[in-house]
Amino acid sequence: MTSTYTTTVTTSGDRDCRIERIFDAPRARVWAAYTEPDLIARWWGRGNPVDVVTWEFRTGGHWRFVEHHDGTSDGFEGRFREIIPEQRLVQSFEWDGMPTHASLDAADFLDLGDGRTKIVVESLFLTAEDRDGMLDSGMEEGMNASYAALDALLART
Repeated sequence: MTSTYTTTVTTSGDRDCRIERIFDAPRARVWAAYTEPDLIARWWGRGNPVDVVTWEFRTGGHWRFVEHHDGTSDGFEGRFREIIPEQRLVQSFEWDGMPTHASLDAADFLDLGDGRTKIVVESLFLTAEDRDGMLDSGMEEGMNASYAALDALLART
């Protein structure tokens, strides 16, 4: 399935990044895809195999994923800061490729009322250099590939 929606990535300050995307699925299904480890493993890593190494889904809990691709792997991890079921998920995010350059990501799940859900992610980085480094690392391309895999998963479930 090909989505009719695109991901928008914008910046307004020197340390932030805003990501917006609409999905053709009710909020409860999109939330489940974001919070259930067996579903996360099916879309999160651009559709590549993903190991959910650690999943402590509670405030203060740790998460860690390892994506396998092209004969190599990339690790990602963070801690949950706020969880409001089906509405908001706030967590730290760190990629092994840029260790110690974490962001704080606040994802809001907006019910559009017609079987569609909009996700708005506000990412705050420690420095402008951290934000620019993440944007230059291929973040937008990777996010678009992951969201395409999420579209396909939502269409099947």
